[in-house]
Amino acid sequence: MRNLPVRMARWSAVHPWRGIVGWFVFVVLCLGIGMSVGTTAATTEDFRIGEAGRGEAIAAEGGLQQRPVEHVLITTKPGTGKLDIAAADSAAADVAARMSKLPEVLSVADPVRSAAGTAVRVTVTMRGPELAGKKHVDPLIEQTTAVQKAHPGLRVEETGSPSISKGVDELRGDDLSRTEVIALPVTLITLLLVFGSVVMALVPLLLALSSIVAAVGLSMVASHLFPDAGVGTNVILLIGLAVGVDYTLFYLKREREERARAGGRLSPQAVVELAAATSGRAVVLSGLAVAVSSATLYLADDVIFSSIATGAIVVTLVAIVSSLTVLPAVLAELGMRAERRGERRAARGVAPKKQKGHRTGPGRLTAAVLRPVAKHPVATLTVTVVGLLALAAPVLGLKLTDMGRETHSRSIAAMQVYDRLNAAYPELKSMHQVVVRADADRSPEVTAALRALASDVRDDPRLSGTSKLTTSPDKRISMLQLQVPHYVSSDAAQSSLEDIRDTYVPQTVGRVPGAEAAVTGDVARYTDYPTHQEQKLPLIIAALLLVTFAMTVYAFRSVVLGLVGIVLNLLSAAASLGILVMVFQHTWAEGLVDFHSTGSIGSRVPLFLFVILFGLSMDYQVFVISRIREAALRGVPTRRAVVEGIGSSAGVVTSAAVVMVTVFASFAALHLIEMKQIGFSLAVAVLLDAFVIRMLVLPSLMLLLGEANWWPSRGVRGGRRSTEQTPRTAQSVG
Repeated sequence: MRNLPVRMARWSAVHPWRGIVGWFVFVVLCLGIGMSVGTTAATTEDFRIGEAGRGEAIAAEGGLQQRPVEHVLITTKPGTGKLDIAAADSAAADVAARMSKLPEVLSVADPVRSAAGTAVRVTVTMRGPELAGKKHVDPLIEQTTAVQKAHPGLRVEETGSPSISKGVDELRGDDLSRTEVIALPVTLITLLLVFGSVVMALVPLLLALSSIVAAVGLSMVASHLFPDAGVGTNVILLIGLAVGVDYTLFYLKREREERARAGGRLSPQAVVELAAATSGRAVVLSGLAVAVSSATLYLADDVIFSSIATGAIVVTLVAIVSSLTVLPAVLAELGMRAERRGERRAARGVAPKKQKGHRTGPGRLTAAVLRPVAKHPVATLTVTVVGLLALAAPVLGLKLTDMGRETHSRSIAAMQVYDRLNAAYPELKSMHQVVVRADADRSPEVTAALRALASDVRDDPRLSGTSKLTTSPDKRISMLQLQVPHYVSSDAAQSSLEDIRDTYVPQTVGRVPGAEAAVTGDVARYTDYPTHQEQKLPLIIAALLLVTFAMTVYAFRSVVLGLVGIVLNLLSAAASLGILVMVFQHTWAEGLVDFHSTGSIGSRVPLFLFVILFGLSMDYQVFVISRIREAALRGVPTRRAVVEGIGSSAGVVTSAAVVMVTVFASFAALHLIEMKQIGFSLAVAVLLDAFVIRMLVLPSLMLLLGEANWWPSRGVRGGRRSTEQTPRTAQSVG
């Protein structure tokens, strides 16, 4: 009763208004400080990975790095016949004149007619780094719109990386707003069903939202150490609502149990203190597990995962603080108000309201599930494990790819223009860039080698036959650009990259003494990113297993339970990933989940799934096993303790799972395919973890292990003697 969670809860319960006001001051300060220091966004340099990243860095040394580029496409309007070339040339000249006057524009290329004569293209290169283009593209779009109005007989439209990125950001924002509209009401309804009280249902939701606000502010501060890749807020919303409601739910349910058990003999402050001694510790351990698990993403050496890790860690830690400070204060204040209402009713001679009994045992459905598990643990364990392994089997055919530009939703206007541009100019679909760094006096040899390379691949059907050679002013850096008339994911583009890297470059530039070469470009980026993730995946999974084991052993002083936690998390994650592969790598579920299959899984999804699931599953594991351990410490035989502990915790675990599934499933409705896959996989993972792992696999395994569950700890097995001497203290442990 003297550990930190209890002391914090005790102070907040005794000084409720100080705790409540202090919390909201903390939230306002976090947001205010964050807004004052601003967000440090990730730069182009932060995204460089593999050989492609090395090539980009070399090119940047010579000022040859990629710039933000927009294309203005001029075609005939649908149903109006053949393109009037003279009118199109006039419109192109208008585009060039207008764009050249903009301060955001670096250069405007001469108009280019398509091979079929169906389109005219004007390429506009913007100033600044590649990633900054979307922030400054609006003036260009405005000028394109003006040209369209001036030439109503033509279709004048714009696309390019900046306008597509801007469209993706806007679509993501609209989608996130839609998820809030779905997730918040469903979460509130779930909490109303759990508590039967509007006030008690609002408490978890409001605390979760305030935690999210505070975390957004703190993440802005953290971005100065770990630059934000643009996904931090998404992660804070995704994880914050889930864990914020869960931790509050765990605490609230335990407070109601302790209040019902006390039967009015304890003050509201004492009841809150008892809840803190049990669920408070579980919340702290669960939250730390989520935070430490999320921290393993830093091992990915990737700015996107670093941004995800930072967001998840910050919002989880804030949720822990809220459950230990403002939540006890709110519960104590609500309890005292209820007492004062009772006293006023008694003073008026009105009979007190009959208090509803709070059931602590299993519900009917839970009891019906646990009954066969208790009778036939071997059969239950065998059937469920075989079933989970069957669900995990498709992982063997997992194909990871980078969800690049071509996978974006066609509801984005710039993507529709992108398709028309690539149809008219297939050579713009992708490219290779061979970048070479050498001493300036080697420049003639390097350029000769690059010209030889261009000659060697000129007749390659996988390439367009066009090339461009550029050299830096100091003659140290040279770059050969080869256009590829295929999308980056195509076999032709992939095989051509492999041949250029393994054959053409070594046979040409590779023979120049002292020259350092790297192949970058669209295809190389697409290829190198998944390769990098695949290389990091074993390291991160090993770190996750170690974290899960260490946290479980620390929480329960049991090596056996640590190993059990590892096995269960692997089963759950593998089965969830297998279902994801079954759904998204094939076309049969496209109509059900509203997506267009790319035949692959986003390269970031497995890492994100494993890390977040390992952390969140510790929520349930700590809470459930804590209940089992409490019963064992009271002297209850382990077999009965397992059934009692899982039965008493099933209701809150189920409610928490419904909230999490609602939040994650709302992300599965997003248009962006990678976010859809993440939301779907997490929703499936939580369902499996809460209803299969915790209700079937865990109890059957613990029933079979018996007293061995607690090895090497002796305290649990000696629980009967200790509880006979100090029953309340023993009950508060864990």
